[in-house]
Amino acid sequence: MDPEVAEFLKRILTTIGVILFWMGMNSTFGIMLGYGYVEAKIELGNIIFYIWLVLSLPTLIWYLRKLWKEQKDFDVYDQ
Repeated sequence: MDPEVAEFLKRILTTIGVILFWMGMNSTFGIMLGYGYVEAKIELGNIIFYIWLVLSLPTLIWYLRKLWKEQKDFDVYDQ
């Protein structure tokens, strides 16, 4: 396999893995452990969860933009 194609597939797999990990963490703590639901009053766990959610989403977007910012030049027609 060409090194350019391998690097491209690595970026795709890294992107999918990081997004699935982020979604899994947020759904585990938010839905399964109940920190995403505010019932009678706001508790410390709810505040920490929403602060994490608000701070981690821009960080995730920044990381993915940094990962995909460098354009790879595939030399398809230079054979």
